[in-house]
Amino acid sequence: MTCKTCYIESSPTNDALVYLTLAEVEEYLDEAEQLGVREIGFTGGEPFMNRDIVPMVAASLKHGFEVLVLTNAMRPMWRFKAALRPLARERLTIRVSLDHHTSEIHEQERGLGSWAKAIEGLCWLSDNGFRVAVAGRQLPGEDLAEAQAGYARLFTEISAEVAGGLVLFPEMDETADVPEISEHCWNILGVSPSSPMCASSRMVVKPKEADRPHVVSCTLLPYDPQFALGSTLAGARGPVPLNHPHCARFCVLGGASCSS
Repeated sequence: MTCKTCYIESSPTNDALVYLTLAEVEEYLDEAEQLGVREIGFTGGEPFMNRDIVPMVAASLKHGFEVLVLTNAMRPMWRFKAALRPLARERLTIRVSLDHHTSEIHEQERGLGSWAKAIEGLCWLSDNGFRVAVAGRQLPGEDLAEAQAGYARLFTEISAEVAGGLVLFPEMDETADVPEISEHCWNILGVSPSSPMCASSRMVVKPKEADRPHVVSCTLLPYDPQFALGSTLAGARGPVPLNHPHCARFCVLGGASCSS
């Protein structure tokens, strides 16, 4: 499956990254615990394409972390239903991607037939006691309150409990012109430099042909070498320049966060 405007350019034809192994994840979990990290998130593409995803989640929970898994809730996740059930009432949030509160617009993004599968997966998670969240999109020109009301109606119609909340991400176009973020912008916008996720979060990825994973500053920018920060979490704790269009549109001006 390929999304038309996937935030991190994931598709079956993009093989720049490979799956992390359980052993690699456990090494970073040990370091994260030493650094006082609170939350571990798993994203993709689709995390449930990785056959080790459930042991990775279980290991993260065993370390005492809050865990967030971002998923399409479709057939890759369904393979793990039996293994997932024991984790339902742990410190685990599963955030399901629904690109709109209507099937028509969702399927324009995800493809024909994707809506019913995603709704089935979302309802299964809700019915089995998981803490469910939903990530959607606020379309250009769409009123925020109307979008939120549309999702609320949907959750009522399908009888799904979304205790983890709803987050609506802004549309992004890397080629579109956006304002630069300067030091003066913080006071103008009334936003703190500590608010973007890169001030306190990091992402671990493994490039194809690499001997080991490395750390990048942002979940939206796993391929850009200027945001690669070395092989350890401790070594990646420095400041990050906000010099990518996504920094302005998604994080600073859009106020979006990939965290729970």
